[in-house]
Amino acid sequence: MSDAVRDIEPRLATLGTHVGEHLRRSRDALHARLLDTVRAEMRSQGRSLTGDQGRGLSLGVETAVTEFVEAVADPARDLEPTRAVFRALGRTEFFEGHQVDALRATLTIGAREIWSFLVESGVDRLSPQELYVLAAALFGYVDALAGSAAEGYLQAQQDTSHDWAVARRRLITLLVQADPPGDTVLRAAAHAARWPLPASVAVAAVDSGDADHLARAVGGGTVATVIDNAVRLVVADPETPGRLARLRHVLAGRRAALGPNVPLASARQSYRLSARALLLQGAGRLPADHLLVCADHLFELITQWETGLTDLLAAQELAPLSELPSATRETLAHTLYAWLRAQGQVIPTAAALHAHPQTVRYRLRTLRRLFGARLQDPDARLRLHVALEHRLAR
Repeated sequence: MSDAVRDIEPRLATLGTHVGEHLRRSRDALHARLLDTVRAEMRSQGRSLTGDQGRGLSLGVETAVTEFVEAVADPARDLEPTRAVFRALGRTEFFEGHQVDALRATLTIGAREIWSFLVESGVDRLSPQELYVLAAALFGYVDALAGSAAEGYLQAQQDTSHDWAVARRRLITLLVQADPPGDTVLRAAAHAARWPLPASVAVAAVDSGDADHLARAVGGGTVATVIDNAVRLVVADPETPGRLARLRHVLAGRRAALGPNVPLASARQSYRLSARALLLQGAGRLPADHLLVCADHLFELITQWETGLTDLLAAQELAPLSELPSATRETLAHTLYAWLRAQGQVIPTAAALHAHPQTVRYRLRTLRRLFGARLQDPDARLRLHVALEHRLAR
């Protein structure tokens, strides 16, 4: 961006001193006319002109007019103070919740009004060539101010985005930490993150790094951050109709797991389950082709929670089969599994195995010899069922 108006329009330096003197004499009238025009434009946008916004607008108009008039008289005049005013206006636009394009439109209308005034007031005092130079300088000057306003707007947006990201990360970290935060701390963190505390939450773990985009896409008060190289989405009031469907839609095509719906104070439980499920998906031990709902896979999560633990259980419980030839071991394992699922009934077991009932009875005699009274013990049968479920699934 230029430092002086002469850098925008070098021909200003060729104008006679009478041009600058004419603009100085017209400054107050130009200021009043431009302020009326800009106020009318702001009202058409449905915006209030009272308070800080009104004072900021008046200051911006006064500064823009004064600095342009003085820059015509002194083309080397530094524009930085004026740019600073419009950067501040751009920041105000952001914090007032307006779009930067609205301020740019207002500046464009203001430039046209200034040009109309210059033509009307200078028709008998300024030559066409002088008016052409003023027009080039004016519209370049207004573009420079619009650029400064956009710069301030975007900087405010970036600063706020960073602040919110930090606040959201702190909030989510508090929710999922081992020691639950006190109510006062949690409420303060939620206020800083602009997050109304919900009654219940579900935490999703997503193989992604775009936390902000996913949170906005899910909506409904969802907040997100990245922890351990995965996005953690905290979904507020997850039982709200349509929320799960929305989550499935947004996360389609991504490896993701959704923890159970829990009271807000139990958010860590939902976080831990979804985090473990995502790891198991990555290891190929849980389905990864769609959003995995942990509540539908609790058995798998329990039995696979600690790597190798269920392997130890299976090795211990199925030890009687370990010395058998591999083919025999596999046949008897499938038979025992089918028998346990059929609650000890031979005919349903035979149907599941596509075998003759007599064949099943023969195998069961072998199994009773190997496992003994354990086949009649409900607790032992449960352990055998879990061991076989794990071993045969692998």
